[in-house]
Amino acid sequence: MFITFEGMEGSGKSTAMARIGAWLEASGHEVVYTREPGGSELGRKLRGILLDMRNNDIVPTAELFLYLADRAQHTASLVRPALEQGAIVLSDRFADSTIVYQGYGRGLDIPILENLNAAAVNGTWPDLTLLFDLDAETGLARANARNLTEGKALSEGRFEAEGLAFHSRIRQGFLDWAARYPERFSIINAMQNIDAVFDDAKKAIATRFVHNNQ
Repeated sequence: MFITFEGMEGSGKSTAMARIGAWLEASGHEVVYTREPGGSELGRKLRGILLDMRNNDIVPTAELFLYLADRAQHTASLVRPALEQGAIVLSDRFADSTIVYQGYGRGLDIPILENLNAAAVNGTWPDLTLLFDLDAETGLARANARNLTEGKALSEGRFEAEGLAFHSRIRQGFLDWAARYPERFSIINAMQNIDAVFDDAKKAIATRFVHNNQ
């Protein structure tokens, strides 16, 4: 089973993914944790380029192809082999982020992004996507506070440096995209406390397990 965790900056998806992984492992499942960008050796190099706040001259099309290169390598070298071995793969971001950030956020053509994503993943799509939703202002404040605490304001703050209007487009883009694929997405209210968020995510995963085993 392939589960992806999506949402704007500061939505708590990474924290929720860690807790979900521990819960699945305690239930006896083999779990592989990964992320985009950075889920492969190539991806780790690209992450440093894509998220560094000092690389503010990357044009949207170049940004797109760097993400696609990361995704193609990530899918082929880690995600697909792990799924073939029977593991549950949890990924902090995947193809939906490109549709939302480069499409809704940067204004690139969404049908073209869909086709390029399809080429990059080569048939490997998530079984379930958990979308952690909260308002853009709260998410951005959380993300900036986290980056300052972790000393990543420069090295991983390029998207956090975008204005509130950009992040509002990202939030709405995720909601619009989820509405197009309701059979795959489950929307989690990320304004709740972490225990409530965790409970809602567990319920969504348990429901999908039952559906997949019918």
